[in-house]
Amino acid sequence: MKNVLIIGAGKFGNLIARRMSELGCDVMAVDKDEEKINAVLPYVTNAIIGDSTSEEFVETLGVSDYDVCFVSIGNDFQTSLEVTALLKDAGARFLVCRASSDIQAKFLYRIGADNVIYPEKQMARRIATKYASDNILDYIQLENSSHALYRLKVPADWNGHTLKELDIRKKHGINVVALWEGDDIVVPDGDTVFKKNDVVLAIGDRSQLMKVFNIR
Repeated sequence: MKNVLIIGAGKFGNLIARRMSELGCDVMAVDKDEEKINAVLPYVTNAIIGDSTSEEFVETLGVSDYDVCFVSIGNDFQTSLEVTALLKDAGARFLVCRASSDIQAKFLYRIGADNVIYPEKQMARRIATKYASDNILDYIQLENSSHALYRLKVPADWNGHTLKELDIRKKHGINVVALWEGDDIVVPDGDTVFKKNDVVLAIGDRSQLMKVFNIR
């Protein structure tokens, strides 16, 4: 697994640290707030109190040894910019930064970020899409793509028909990759017969998914 450096151990950084540790990554968390470091310490390989806007301090971190560096500072964009620049200068291999607007992302990319994430914007979009229709149970928009992954209730007119008969892959470019039959999950094939209350995981162009699954 990867070696990860996380700058900023607030709520967002703490959640990243916990999950990456669960996935077997070696995680170093850094924050100037002792309370935040104490909160994240049980979940990471190591944690250190320090000011990441100090070039001297950043040089002690061995930034180039980490596979991924996260800048998860959420409420001080100027600090986020400074830290991003210092990490890039220190040899960060892959730099992921948090932003709250397109303007912030533009500046972060300009000074060296390899990827910029919008946690609030992405979660808001996901939640809004989920609750916009009774058919949608979950949704993920694929990055930089018109394609999306939807977990949906099957339409009423699918009842009693097989995947081969519906032929949605050929007609609409949609792939059904999983099927929930009650609590059981199966990978459907052409002979799979859909029943009332079945739930599917489907991937395809978002506009086609909305058309096929009657999403308004």
